[in-house]
Amino acid sequence: MLTSRCSQNGRHGEGPRDPIRPERDRIVTPGPRIFDCAGQGSVLGVKEFDISYGDEVASALRDGAPVVALETTIVSHGLPRPDNLTVARQIEQAVRDNGAVPATIGMLGGRIVVGIDDEQLTRLATSDQVAKLSVRDLAVAAATGADGATTVAGTSAIAAAAGIGVFATGGMGGVHRGAPYDESADLVTLARCPIALVCAGVKSILDVGATLERLETLGVSVAGYRTTQFPGFFISDSGFALDWSLDSPERIAAALRARQQQGVHHSALVIANPLPTDEQLDPALHDRVLADGLAKLDSEGITGKAVTPFLLSHFHSATEGRSLAVNVRLILRNAALAAQIAVAAAGR
Repeated sequence: MLTSRCSQNGRHGEGPRDPIRPERDRIVTPGPRIFDCAGQGSVLGVKEFDISYGDEVASALRDGAPVVALETTIVSHGLPRPDNLTVARQIEQAVRDNGAVPATIGMLGGRIVVGIDDEQLTRLATSDQVAKLSVRDLAVAAATGADGATTVAGTSAIAAAAGIGVFATGGMGGVHRGAPYDESADLVTLARCPIALVCAGVKSILDVGATLERLETLGVSVAGYRTTQFPGFFISDSGFALDWSLDSPERIAAALRARQQQGVHHSALVIANPLPTDEQLDPALHDRVLADGLAKLDSEGITGKAVTPFLLSHFHSATEGRSLAVNVRLILRNAALAAQIAVAAAGR
């Protein structure tokens, strides 16, 4: 395990910037290996960011090999046991099968780890004492020596600081239905992180239209992968059209290079990757279950952080596990596509 301190306010070394890792410098000192990173200080609000790297990820970053960041909230909070650990391993394998190195990100004993090993992954998947870490939670969790699973926001910030330019997840957060003041920290964090986020859109339990409007306001680019329609996580088409569609990993890599060349790379590029229609949750079933779930929210007075877990659990039970199978399919597809993008961007 290698340890580094990633600078959030400047560069200690010089050298050409990699368009897929726009914020990573080369190793610049002999002896202990140091990855020097010029990240987005406004995201984390700190000058330096302590990261421990798994050996495989450290080697890949040093050598310029393709790397894909993966989050751990899906492991600790998003999937039921024991499926969560099995799926987490499958996600990493999907990245490997497509030519990249998986960098699963989490916190162990108050230390951020980029590239957690299988023992650490098992710990996050089986413990009942794993905190859910967005950006705002990282410092307090570190100070208290917590174990933590990083959200899309937390993972994006850490990946950007570590110099990893591609991140795969299931679905991103967004604006909540009926509560426009209640929006995920994913959105503002993506506005400050120069990464490509591969996802199946916004969870359909959220306000998809309002989320897309916020992304536009925040300057976050969104492009469909071989589609002009924004996916709705469980379903392939949320009903909202996209301005841009990219048809290959190579074209996405070209877009990342163009963003760097044009100086517009300081926010994320969201790649919306829908499931094929024959793999999605049946749209009629989806709409019925969603309507029932929203009605239960009102009748039971569920609000705030409890909304998303409640609705996802409702989907799981009401669809007799079919929503879980869809969730697994989409994250594996996203991991594979993210790896292909990372490989294309690395020129391999």
